[in-house]
Amino acid sequence: MSDNVTDFKFLEGVKIVDLTQFEAGPSCTESLAWLGAEVVKIENPRMGDPGRRLKANMPDDDPYYFHMFNANKKSVTVNLKNEEGLDLVKDMIHEADIMMENFAPGAIERLGLSYDVVRQINPGIIYAQVKGFGEGSPFEKNLSFDMIAQACGGTFSVTGAPDGPPTRPGITIGDTGTGMLMAITILGALYKRRETGEGHRIQVAMQDAMLHYMRVNFATQGRTGKAAQRGGGKVPGITNAPMGLYPCAPGDQNDYVYIMTSRANPEHWDRLLSVIGREDLIGNTNYLTPGDRVERSDEVDEIISAWTRTQTKQDAMQLMGEAGIPAGAVLDTDELNNDKTFEDRGVMQTMAHPVHHDFKMPAWPVRVDGKASRLKSSPVLGEHTDTVISDWLGLNDAAIDALKSKGAIGPQ
Repeated sequence: MSDNVTDFKFLEGVKIVDLTQFEAGPSCTESLAWLGAEVVKIENPRMGDPGRRLKANMPDDDPYYFHMFNANKKSVTVNLKNEEGLDLVKDMIHEADIMMENFAPGAIERLGLSYDVVRQINPGIIYAQVKGFGEGSPFEKNLSFDMIAQACGGTFSVTGAPDGPPTRPGITIGDTGTGMLMAITILGALYKRRETGEGHRIQVAMQDAMLHYMRVNFATQGRTGKAAQRGGGKVPGITNAPMGLYPCAPGDQNDYVYIMTSRANPEHWDRLLSVIGREDLIGNTNYLTPGDRVERSDEVDEIISAWTRTQTKQDAMQLMGEAGIPAGAVLDTDELNNDKTFEDRGVMQTMAHPVHHDFKMPAWPVRVDGKASRLKSSPVLGEHTDTVISDWLGLNDAAIDALKSKGAIGPQ
C-alpha cells in the first residue's frame, strides 16, 4: 500500500445512522466516513442494502458495486418492522449527530422515522434526505434512479452528437453528484451546530441537483435565449477551432486525443503547428485568427488529424502538453486501473476484504498534507451489529442475545 495514505480524523467522534441504499445516499455517507465519521449502516437482516445485489440462498458473487459506495462503514442488521428493532434504531438516533435516508417517497414516514419523530428524540440531529424530485414538484411522489434524474435534470439533452438522439452521460452524477452536494451541506450544518446546538432537516432532490451541474449550459441559455444544444466532442456555445477529439494510432475505439487551443492565447495555435510539423502555416492568413479557423474548422481538423493518426494518444498528449497546449488522451477504465501513479498517490487503493477477493477501487480523491484517506473494507452484512449496539447503547451480551431471539436484529 502507498505511504501516501492515512486515517483522516476531521470528523472523528461524529456518529451517523445511515439508512441509505444503492448509490445517491451511500456515496454521501461514504464520503463522510472517509473523513473520519463513524458511519453505521442499518440493513435488513435478510438481504441488506439492495445495492449488495444478494441472491437468496446463493453466495455473493457481485460485491463490487456495494464496495464502491460503502467503504469505511459499519453494518448493523435491524428489522425495522419489528417494534423492538425500531426502538433500537431510535435509541441509536438519540446518540447520533446525523441520520440520513434515501428511501422511496413516504417510506421513512411509514417506518415511523419521520423528521417530526426524530427531532423529538434528538433535537440537535441533522436529518438528511435524498429524493428523486423535490417537495412541491408535480413529480415529488415519483420514484427515481440516476438515469431518471439525469433525463429530467437536463444532462441527456446536452450529451451526444448534434444530429443524434439525447444520450445518457456515462457517469452517475445523478446519484453520486447528488450525494456530494448533500455531503457538503451536512458539513456546513455540522459546523454551524457547534455554535447553536440546533439540528436541521436537509433535503436534496436528484433532479434539482442536476441543475447545479448544468450551470454552463444555463449560461448558454441566458446568452442565446435558446435551449443549450448537444455538441458531441465540441462545447456548444464556444466557437473555437481547433477543439475536439482527434483520432490516434492504432485506431482502437478509444484511441483519441482531445485538443483545444484557447481563444485568449494566440500562441497556442502557433505552438500546435510547430508540434505537428506544419510551421509553414504559421502566419497563414487563412488560419490567423480564431474566427478564421472557425470558418475553416473542417480544414483545421484535417490538418491536425493527419498528424494525430501517426501518434498514439499518450504520445500526442505528452508532446502537446510539453509544448504548452491543452490536450488529453481518452483513457478507459482499464488504462486508468493499470496506471500505477494513481496507487502511488493513494487515489486508487486496494480493498482487503474479509470475504471477497481484494479489489482495487477509487478512494477519496482529496489529499490533505500530501496524503489520501485510507480505504477500509466495506462491511459484511451485519458484521458490526454486536459491537455497535454495545458501544453506542451500552447493551451487554445477554441483552443483545435477547434482541436476536426476538427477531429485532440479525444473527451476525
